[in-house]
Amino acid sequence: MPQSLTSIPLTRIDGAPATLADYRGKVLLVVNVASQCGLTPQYAGLQSLYEQKRAKGLEVLGFPANNFGAQEPGTNDEIATFCETSFGVEFPMFAKISVAGKDRHPLYDALVAARPKADGGEGKAGSDSGISWNFEKFVIGRDGAVIARFAPDTTPDDPRLTKLLDAALAR
Repeated sequence: MPQSLTSIPLTRIDGAPATLADYRGKVLLVVNVASQCGLTPQYAGLQSLYEQKRAKGLEVLGFPANNFGAQEPGTNDEIATFCETSFGVEFPMFAKISVAGKDRHPLYDALVAARPKADGGEGKAGSDSGISWNFEKFVIGRDGAVIARFAPDTTPDDPRLTKLLDAALAR
């Protein structure tokens, strides 16, 4: 993976330190998530995708963010409990971060720089200035390159996303 992405300090939702280097050689689906959003049911689809493709090398990484409509007001513990009890989330979750504005996390600075515009989606399609809403999705290939960005309303079972993931996993 490119050093810029692998070396960015992250914190897991349980407080443990991490980086994307922990997932070297995997295909990553990085998603900014929220518990009180109209798109929150996507958690179920993300978990299903994770279950279907994890053995092939997919990791879904959830990054809670409270940037849009205050739809992620909870603490990390509350978010973890919600995800577990409401959607059976088993994929890695990280501590709440900012994905927009002046305090945007360096990971999202790097992701947006690598892929400035979101593909697909009928509603909010992202912009050159950053993340447009909760549940935007970035795909990072096994080599660490950001290969796609999908709009929030692109569901985890969208054929465009699953086809791209399958191709990346086959590499």
